[in-house]
Amino acid sequence: MTQTETPAHSSVLHRDTRFIPKKAIGGKGSYIFLEDGTKFLDSTGGAAVSCLGHGHEGVIKAITDQLNELAYCHSAFFGTNASEELAKLLCESTGGKMTKLFVASSGSEAVEAALKLSRQYFLEVSPPQPQRTKFIARLPSYHGVTLGALAAGGYVLRRKPFEPLLAKHTSHVSPCYPYRHKTEGESDAEYVARLAEELDAEFQRVGPETVCAFIAEPVVGGSLGAVPAVPGYFPAMKAVCEKYGALFVLDEVMSGMGRCGTLHAWEDEGVVPDLQTIGKGLGAGYAPVSGLLISEKVVEAMDKGTGVFRHGQTYQGHPVACAAALAVQKIIKEENLLENVRAMGAYLEKQLRARVESHPNVGNVRGKGLFWGVEFVKDKATKEPFPTSSAVAFHVQETGLKPEYGVSLYAATGCVDGVLGDHILIAPPYNVTKEEIDIIVETAGKVIEEVFARMGSV
Repeated sequence: MTQTETPAHSSVLHRDTRFIPKKAIGGKGSYIFLEDGTKFLDSTGGAAVSCLGHGHEGVIKAITDQLNELAYCHSAFFGTNASEELAKLLCESTGGKMTKLFVASSGSEAVEAALKLSRQYFLEVSPPQPQRTKFIARLPSYHGVTLGALAAGGYVLRRKPFEPLLAKHTSHVSPCYPYRHKTEGESDAEYVARLAEELDAEFQRVGPETVCAFIAEPVVGGSLGAVPAVPGYFPAMKAVCEKYGALFVLDEVMSGMGRCGTLHAWEDEGVVPDLQTIGKGLGAGYAPVSGLLISEKVVEAMDKGTGVFRHGQTYQGHPVACAAALAVQKIIKEENLLENVRAMGAYLEKQLRARVESHPNVGNVRGKGLFWGVEFVKDKATKEPFPTSSAVAFHVQETGLKPEYGVSLYAATGCVDGVLGDHILIAPPYNVTKEEIDIIVETAGKVIEEVFARMGSV
């Protein structure tokens, strides 16, 4: 982050101990106000979180009302109207395909719950299948920072320091990443068939009777940079899971809850998961909240078995978090914001491609809805990535933070092999306007031009 003072002046363990970020002192709509006077356009919603922007009075009122009613009670003893209403709304939003909701506080916690419930499901079915202890995920996926979620992911940079601590029950297959992995002349159908064969072979390699679940992001977020799957990919993956009796788990923490134009990312192709994690857009950043949506198939097995999910957290179903999420979801529906996501998403794509796609160091622009990524390359023809020492994405993000630009461009690396590869994410709020998108795109274009001019790559 941008250095503002010496580390000795802060008692916070910031993300980088050598730097202290600028202080945010307010926010309204798409903007955050900084202590140095900068009006900062939050074009990424933090990490694709602030889907309603900042300072939404309706959400603030719902939180205040809940605080006045009841701030906290333990879910082992009591339920609340907020949690019941949120669960009802979300389950109904799936057309009854998902019938229960487990509420936690972060995406990582939701993934942990999904992994544990996947395992417990096979202990609850009749007859039990205790030999199922393994998971299959994709490279270079990211499913969370806790040890279980980190083990499930295949993000090399994030895994490496903790590799000796990670469980060895997850193996990985290739992502659906057409820009780098689809071969010349290969059709979408042929590419899907090849990936389905790879997943099938992995089931066979580890023992199909030992696999609990396959887990994947419908649109891959930080680890690849807003990469959507080609048509037919997820139906093919689910078919492989069903062939071997494994669960099909979709991690929609970043790409779900409206971010890609439908409330649930799986709705686009109607590929219903057995378990679905949700998070960032669920509460729009107004409270730490995430969830696990559970299909009737899994619920029924639990009901006929012990009926007890052997997992619980202190802040599970927190009343204030549930009230915030409920308000956010009601506003998305009442203000018809999913239609705006689709319309403004199409506009963002058009403007972004027109402004930056021709740049010699922009290799690929991809995304869906209001979730877009730009991948940078050293050589456009060969798709050669920059060395990690260049820190391209970091420099783009830091340059955007300068007062003269005042825009967030979420930087990430590792899209090529988990280490190499630079990209940025753009994920504005669902109520973003054309005028704001024009500013985001033009400013991003100027930032990219400055960074590469400074590097001498143009």
